[in-house]
Amino acid sequence: MKTPGEVLREGELEKRSDSLFQVWKKKRGVLTPDRLSLFPAGPGARPKELRFHSILKVDCVERTGKYVYFTIVTTDRKEIDFRCAGESCWNAAITLALIDFQNRRALEDFHSRQQREATAEQPGARTARVP
Repeated sequence: MKTPGEVLREGELEKRSDSLFQVWKKKRGVLTPDRLSLFPAGPGARPKELRFHSILKVDCVERTGKYVYFTIVTTDRKEIDFRCAGESCWNAAITLALIDFQNRRALEDFHSRQQREATAEQPGARTARVP
């Protein structure tokens, strides 16, 4: 099983800025089982983190020339555009890590629901009675 701090992939990718000119900015990406951290080019700058619980999907994958363009859609429907070198496969790595995260979360929810149901069915468990 993967641990939250385990690095799945590390390297360069570019994020399109939200500014008027939409400039591509180089970032050092660090992908772990629960988030994508983006480090700016300058030393000592704090990373921005995209936690998987706030990501819906990786969308709009397009290959043109030497780049692969893709969009991360967040749970609040914000779209964040990225590009990476075609051979780096960042989009695939992020997609696989996101699916793995969502599967783990679904299993945890299922097990906790089973645990609650088992506890409620125990003979000594208290249940509300209607008069």
